Amino acid sequence: MDFFDKLGEAITEKSGKIADKAKETAEIIGLKNQIATCEEVIKKNYAEIGKLYYEKYREEPEELFGKQCRAIENAQNGVAELRKKIDEIRGVV
Repeated sequence: MDFFDKLGEAITEKSGKIADKAKETAEIIGLKNQIATCEEVIKKNYAEIGKLYYEKYREEPEELFGKQCRAIENAQNGVAELRKKIDEIRGVV
């Protein structure tokens, strides 16, 4: 019987460790999800600040932001040209 008692204890101990590890893993996953949510809020607000700056100062941006403002303007012009080509292909002109 001693063998089965030890086996039962070992199984119980292992089960407890597995349960603790599962709990720990679930907690870490929850915290990482919260981190991802916070990082998304940060990213969204950085983008919003940039958009507001661009809308307000795009005509005369500070030297530090001139390159990015020109890149945005060039990309917007590119989008407009590509949409025009799509309309031409569709015959919507």
